[in-house]
Amino acid sequence: MSKKSTQARAVGNRNREAPFLPERERYLRHCADSGATPGSLTIKRNELIWIARFLPATAPQGIDIGQLHELVRQRQSVHNGATMGARMIINARPWLRFLGWWQEPTKEHQFQCHLDGYIKWMRDERGFSRSTVDQWQGRIEKFLQWCAETDRDLKGLLPVDIDEYFIQNAARWGRISMKTITGALRIFLRYAADHGLCDPRLATALRTPRVYAQESLPSAPGWTDVQRLLATTDTDKPADIRNRAILMLLSIYGMRRGEVAALRLDQVDWAGRKLHVFRLKRRQPQVYPLLPSVAEALARYIDTVRPQTSTQEIFLRLNAPHSELTPSALFNFVNGKFKALGIETKHRGPHALRHACAARLVAQGLSFKEIGDHLGHRSASATMTYAKVDMCALRQVGDFDLGDLP
Repeated sequence: MSKKSTQARAVGNRNREAPFLPERERYLRHCADSGATPGSLTIKRNELIWIARFLPATAPQGIDIGQLHELVRQRQSVHNGATMGARMIINARPWLRFLGWWQEPTKEHQFQCHLDGYIKWMRDERGFSRSTVDQWQGRIEKFLQWCAETDRDLKGLLPVDIDEYFIQNAARWGRISMKTITGALRIFLRYAADHGLCDPRLATALRTPRVYAQESLPSAPGWTDVQRLLATTDTDKPADIRNRAILMLLSIYGMRRGEVAALRLDQVDWAGRKLHVFRLKRRQPQVYPLLPSVAEALARYIDTVRPQTSTQEIFLRLNAPHSELTPSALFNFVNGKFKALGIETKHRGPHALRHACAARLVAQGLSFKEIGDHLGHRSASATMTYAKVDMCALRQVGDFDLGDLP
């Protein structure tokens, strides 16, 4: 028998003898179906053998990060290695999540159940977008943590207590931030009052700080900076091919990051040269002309780079598992581009490109009504089935000449 055959048999024996064989094989089949390469599957299989050997019999009841670090220490005592611990954790968590055995770390405080109920209410009863839920969750969680740290109970909360919360944070918040936080807090207090958690007069006692019209214009990069961003993706690298299409949607159509992340294959009408976008704020569809430059970027990504999968979202991770990109991933990617190029602007994320789109439209002479329609802003016509956009005007404005990119 050859040496290679002997090694293969030994690996097969170790695989069969290690605990949790059905659970490991089920996960590896899932990875293969998600597009994992044979080499990647081999690495995962070998790592799972080691992980399974150190897992306790009670693993199906849940494994948290503390227990996982203990497993790493046990393995390192047997076979030490500088990168072994990180590699073990990287492979263990996706497997344990797939099985439903992973216990996510939580920041528990005495109001956690109220926060969980509020999140469920926003998502299931009010139908808020994922982005809105995430933003409001963060703001209310900070308020509830402050209440816990200062030994305040929701039931006995007074207007003077909320005043104190704003006073303590006044140095960090401007008027616009205070207005946003006040609005989020008012909605939470109404929810809390409806559920008997606090005095119903608290929400009405909140006073929104006055924000003067035009006191703070949107901070937008110049169009030359947008061109520089696009120029960095003018390569044959798979990630750049995908990211170029994303940047075009953000800067030319002024799409929100959540709208880009949610864009599906069936929303691109290739024959009719139209792009169907579901606007998150208006909560209704909107139709745009599919500009030639954007159509070319999308087609190149979908035809040559996008993983073959049944997932309908257009923008996916390039490495297995090929799940859809999240709004957070889009922010991190764009923010990294801004930093790498040294573009100085107040905000360095997808929303800055939305502002750049608006500034470009203003420079082209569109009315504010047309710009509002293009960006999917709420208006008196929000009850219409489709937002009305002057398609001819937007073709002229949106069909930017990208040929002058450096």
